[in-house]
Amino acid sequence: MDTSRAPGELELVRVFVNTLEIDEGVDELSSPAALTEWLRARGLLRGKAATRADLANARRLREALRVLLLANNGVSVRKEAAVTLNHAARRAGLGVRFEPGGTARVEPDARGVDGALGRLLAIVSAAMADGSWERLKACRADDCRWAFYDRARNRSRHWCSMAVCGNRTKARTFRRRHAA
Repeated sequence: MDTSRAPGELELVRVFVNTLEIDEGVDELSSPAALTEWLRARGLLRGKAATRADLANARRLREALRVLLLANNGVSVRKEAAVTLNHAARRAGLGVRFEPGGTARVEPDARGVDGALGRLLAIVSAAMADGSWERLKACRADDCRWAFYDRARNRSRHWCSMAVCGNRTKARTFRRRHAA
């Protein structure tokens, strides 16, 4: 599968969304311990381990981000995603931090898992501001939804891989058309 890497820290968001492989049914965030390890391995969490509630919040956030990535790929989305994202932002205590050099950034006040998830949201916010967010998409194939970074000049990619998801979708469409 083409796993087009996103630039800079946005790659963390892409990898986070891809912790669930829908087609294989494999979830890297299978337990609070797995979430703790995933966040620690990426330098997002120090100290306290994740709880079951943290795991549920992380999974909800992951799927809300996937919904936004589908919107970047022209798929209509559910409004509940914004509610989930806003709840996560509040739990993280996201706020603007001004630097002495005259720059600003969004940063979480919370510690622990809420702060770690808030860091992912801060990355999303920065990507939305710099224009790179629009290129991070989720595959249109219902049985895939893999996150990928669209590097096509005209930003026209619909599938994570033309050879796999694109081909399957086109073959299904062909068969439906010719079966009628």
